[in-house]
Amino acid sequence: MLVGRSSPFGGKTRTRVLLALSLLTQSYPRELARILETSLYGVQTALKGLETDGIVSGRSMGRTRVFRLNPRYFAYADLDRYLRRLTEPESELRKRIEDLRKRPRRTGKPL
Repeated sequence: MLVGRSSPFGGKTRTRVLLALSLLTQSYPRELARILETSLYGVQTALKGLETDGIVSGRSMGRTRVFRLNPRYFAYADLDRYLRRLTEPESELRKRIEDLRKRPRRTGKPL
């Protein structure tokens, strides 16, 4: 979890949000906050700054805003490769993302 390492994207939360988005492809702020075990406000602030910088793009899906790495970003391919390389030692983050349930559970179905 970036312990003892620099934050190449200006801040620890910004960097962790980008790492998570590179693994997830797309996500929304509450899910990112849950995965990263950080505050929703911190994630929203990081996403707002990254969107202003053009690194991520967001779109509305109903009442939810979904974010992903911006494919129109001038260095998208290089950035994606770099982020995937940075996620290699992040085994805990990769494990939490792999354990995510991507489909909603049927109503009334027992856990």
